[in-house]
Amino acid sequence: MNSVDNSPPEPGPEPVLRVRGLDVRFRTRSGDLSVVRDVDLEVGRGEVVALLGESGSGKSVTARAIMGLLEDTATATADELWLAGRDLTALDERGRRELRGTEISLVMQDALSALNPVLSVDDQLGELFRVRRGLSRSAARAKAVELLGLVGIPAPRQRIRDHPHQFSGGMRQRILIAMAIALEPKVLIADEPTTALDVTVQAQILDLLDRLRDQLGMGILLITHDLGVVLEVADRLAVMYAGRVVEAGAADPVLDRPAHPYTQALLRSMPQAAGQGSPLIAIPGSPPNPARTPSGCAFHPRCPVRLPLCREVRPEPAEPGPGRIAACHRSRELITGTMISEEPVHGGV
Repeated sequence: MNSVDNSPPEPGPEPVLRVRGLDVRFRTRSGDLSVVRDVDLEVGRGEVVALLGESGSGKSVTARAIMGLLEDTATATADELWLAGRDLTALDERGRRELRGTEISLVMQDALSALNPVLSVDDQLGELFRVRRGLSRSAARAKAVELLGLVGIPAPRQRIRDHPHQFSGGMRQRILIAMAIALEPKVLIADEPTTALDVTVQAQILDLLDRLRDQLGMGILLITHDLGVVLEVADRLAVMYAGRVVEAGAADPVLDRPAHPYTQALLRSMPQAAGQGSPLIAIPGSPPNPARTPSGCAFHPRCPVRLPLCREVRPEPAEPGPGRIAACHRSRELITGTMISEEPVHGGV
């Protein structure tokens, strides 16, 4: 039997973003629909925290709630929402807008639609310095050229006047990152920044983010469904399922010994985990519709180690080990490797 490391966790970097009890609801014709429930997150200075989960788990909604960019039909509430010592829940829309770009920025996943196709990079990137810093057009252009060089755009002085369609997908993603870091925010939220990019360009973007966090001391909240991305750069991770964080902790211990069967299933579905020539172990079923979330543990219809209790009682977050949080009735068994009984899953949801 493997023993649990009971040594106290090393203290992490000073939190620059702290979220406690975040809930997001959308108004629908059938009534309010809860899509994010009681989410806790922390991002330290110079730290990369990955928010991991399948599509539809609530990751992007969580990011937009933190940014204050939800649709009019959505309502977000939180027990705590602190950014660099500021209480975001006490700010109105104007106050939140002043912090976007200067204290916190968002990198969208679709660079082509996020950039204005009729404006040059000079116009779009330089506008940040003209409007927010009061620089002249020539001074703003010089800053924009400097940023393009920082994110690895070749010949930035020549390319600054080009339009988005004249760049490759990877280069457009770099331009979005340049816009996000232009005013040197303390927190960068990167929402699937490597989506639709080939593996070589993905690696380049991840290397860029890792380098920028070192150079600028930013905290990065990296939203992804790709465990390969997490393995590359994350210091800590939080795993979301059906709108809740079901496991969180330092990346290496969590990935080495998951304390939630959903995290375990994500790892088993990776090609590297399956081994060369072996079939992938897919997670049966599909994530639940937010309007029809199962009773008890939302993952129980897909869980290979569920108990009758899992159908009835929703597990609350607990600490199965030092510095670890998991919302599973069997988390301690999973983390210690003492699982003694299973109820097989037959089919999906």
